[in-house]
Amino acid sequence: MSQISRRTLIKASAATAAAAAVAAPGVASAEMMESPKEHPGYPAAKESAAIFPENPLPESDLSLTGSFNLGKSQLNEGESITAFRWGVVRPVVKGGRIVGCKPFEHDYQPSVNLQGIAEMPYSTARIRYPMVRESYLKNGPASRATRGDENEKWVRVSWDKALELAAKAIRDTYDNYGPSAVYGSSYGWMSTGKLNAAITCQHRLLNLMGGFVGRRNSYSSAAVNTIFPYVVGTGDPRSTSWDVVIKHSERVVFWGCDPVVTNDIDWYTTLHNYAGYLRALKKKGTKTISVNPVETDTAEYMGSEWIHPNPGTDPAVMAAMIYELDATGKIDKAFLDKYTYGWAELRRYIVGEEDGVKKTPEWAEKISGVPASKIRSFAHEVQEHRTMFMIGWGIQRIDFGEQSHWMLAALCSVLGQIGLPGGGLGTNYHYSSGGSPLSEAPFMAQIPSSVKPVRPVTKPWKGSKVLPVAAVSDALLHPGKTVDYDGKKVTFPDFHLVMWAGGNPFAHHPDTNQLARAFKKPDTVIVTDIVWTATARHADIVLPACTAFEHNDITNIGTYSNDGFIAMKQAIEPQWEAKPDYDIFSALADKLGIKQAYTEGRSQMDWIRKFYNDARQMGATLGQKMPDFDTFWKKGYLLFPVSEENRNYVSFADFRADPKAHPLSTESGKIQLFSPKIAGYHYNDCLGHPTYFQPTEGVAAATKEFPLALMACKSRYRMHSQLDCTATRLRGTIEDREPVWINPKDAKARGIQNGDICLVKSRRGQILAGAVLTDRIIPGVIVVHHGGWFNPRQTAHGVVDVRGNSNTLVLDKPTSQLARGNLASTANVEVSLWKGAVPEVTVYDQPPRTIV
Repeated sequence: MSQISRRTLIKASAATAAAAAVAAPGVASAEMMESPKEHPGYPAAKESAAIFPENPLPESDLSLTGSFNLGKSQLNEGESITAFRWGVVRPVVKGGRIVGCKPFEHDYQPSVNLQGIAEMPYSTARIRYPMVRESYLKNGPASRATRGDENEKWVRVSWDKALELAAKAIRDTYDNYGPSAVYGSSYGWMSTGKLNAAITCQHRLLNLMGGFVGRRNSYSSAAVNTIFPYVVGTGDPRSTSWDVVIKHSERVVFWGCDPVVTNDIDWYTTLHNYAGYLRALKKKGTKTISVNPVETDTAEYMGSEWIHPNPGTDPAVMAAMIYELDATGKIDKAFLDKYTYGWAELRRYIVGEEDGVKKTPEWAEKISGVPASKIRSFAHEVQEHRTMFMIGWGIQRIDFGEQSHWMLAALCSVLGQIGLPGGGLGTNYHYSSGGSPLSEAPFMAQIPSSVKPVRPVTKPWKGSKVLPVAAVSDALLHPGKTVDYDGKKVTFPDFHLVMWAGGNPFAHHPDTNQLARAFKKPDTVIVTDIVWTATARHADIVLPACTAFEHNDITNIGTYSNDGFIAMKQAIEPQWEAKPDYDIFSALADKLGIKQAYTEGRSQMDWIRKFYNDARQMGATLGQKMPDFDTFWKKGYLLFPVSEENRNYVSFADFRADPKAHPLSTESGKIQLFSPKIAGYHYNDCLGHPTYFQPTEGVAAATKEFPLALMACKSRYRMHSQLDCTATRLRGTIEDREPVWINPKDAKARGIQNGDICLVKSRRGQILAGAVLTDRIIPGVIVVHHGGWFNPRQTAHGVVDVRGNSNTLVLDKPTSQLARGNLASTANVEVSLWKGAVPEVTVYDQPPRTIV
């Protein structure tokens, strides 16, 4: 077998990497200099050639831990190394200022967003000083009603004053109400470091104080991470290696999956391993199929066949494929008997014995819009060929989101290909280069957050200790409310303090206007962040944190692959009065009298050295020799080898070989096509088997007032809301508004042309967006990409989010009582021309300030 190695994969991207050094912030590229009318959004022109430039370098000798020589002409004085979610970068510093970022020489596909990363320290939205809301400074919690108001002024205070105010609010809350009154779960992706990870630093502080209300799961994957442990025993099973896929898969199906866009980032940092594998898959000529209401960048690059169901109807298509295979005698009965539990119960649903409705392709066509003939041919094609289904997470951030992954597991079981090389399904090929082989190396820990309290807890706990990740609005608005959650009852505490570090729920959470109302409820809101997000603007006390350029740290490369370690070296001094997150929370701990417990007497470099040395010691036990810390830090990175065994990894292979010796962690030890446990919960929105439920809002729920269905896909030009405050966003905006992709047929019916500013309205709110007419979205559906900053302003049409945050439009309801995951693509909307003057976008400016 021809293995795909780092050496092979890096060839095609190294030339690109060498040429991709970013211009100084403020210097526009030729693409950015085009006018918005000429370059509206990014789907208008075919761009597949620009996604993965095919420009391999001549073969050269490159060891796994060697240095790829880009030539001295490519190296600048002041060049260092650090890491972001978008990859490892070499910041170039002149005169104490970042003037550009070079991609790491081992990056297979450097991010298109390096310029935005370089601009972050100098963003116009940078939080420059500790700030306190003027009304809060005068009246304290009694001023909560004006929190987040557009014209609320802010007062610059000293660090000492800000920390005193924050410490008082924290201490008062614990003393008067106890830890159950503290929502400190936070959520976000700001820092990738092991020390200055904002959320971890905050959790450590609050646990030392006595604890706080925790959260379970993530906005990214709450539905799948809840349902899949019931179905296959784990929420995010390790995917079959890409090497195996390339060799053995005869068909690859991207179901709700766009790895070209979403693999640009990693929870830690990334070498973008996926890119070389996609090149290899394309070069081999393996047929790929994209199932998605949108023609994705991946589908365009790969030349995939495009099957386009209506949003939220995927389980119906899958159920109809199962019906067709069962009706034609093509199911793998032997696999179902040996490896699954509950086929008889699921089949009763499929053939209509349970509810009187046969799940035929004709039935699914009426729901999904996919022709019955295509559903039939698709079912037989994947049955006749070894097929890998790569399913994304966006498909479960919808109403009844648990059902898509569960029904796909059922379809793959009927096909009988789970556990075979190149067959089955994978849930993370679209994220953090999932499917890349795991290295033979230790994993590095971070600063511990699960620490015991060091001060007495005097108040009894009221309410549940752990809430669903997306319960924040509901909990703030309805203290004491009890809801069903994954077989249990959860009661919302009465929150008096909200602390948020390094994240922006005003981009993550649906129904943003409701979230704004919810943020007016607690006594105090404290936010630690880099820039003036909407979350920071809805706070009382704002503490300015550093970017990764402004402090030292360390991190892993690759969430799933653990490719190596990166020294995150400080490149510039902290800008204005920003501080590293560790220093901020250490200073807060000092004000609270718990500094020694928080720091354990260690400096930042002490912790960083400890993280590395602990991993080095663990590596020695695994037979992986690592250099000492000083040697590692001087070089700046360490890459690990990959074994042939891991390159040939097949998901569920051990289970398939011997299900008794290697049972799954499920009720039966097998794949659960029917779950007695879930059935026993008696939920009407998540039955004991996978089911199609009509989404509350969507194509089937269209009305005269709101006839279109919304999809909120990931943007190529940011990660959630990060980088939206840099010039990177201008590559995809129209007059600084988020684009709304609309099919030409729908646009014509509304008199809308390319580049027009439009009002997009739902039952919950309204936004401004720039029209992009494209056949890449099916009629009856629009796309507004996720992550635009929330910028509500009063207009003649009422309050309008003038920048274009998609979640302003989205329904805030749980995916089901089982997972209570968040929605991102469930809304009915109408699009109309905006008439009159276009309100200015103000969210990237400094907020109004009072000088004292």
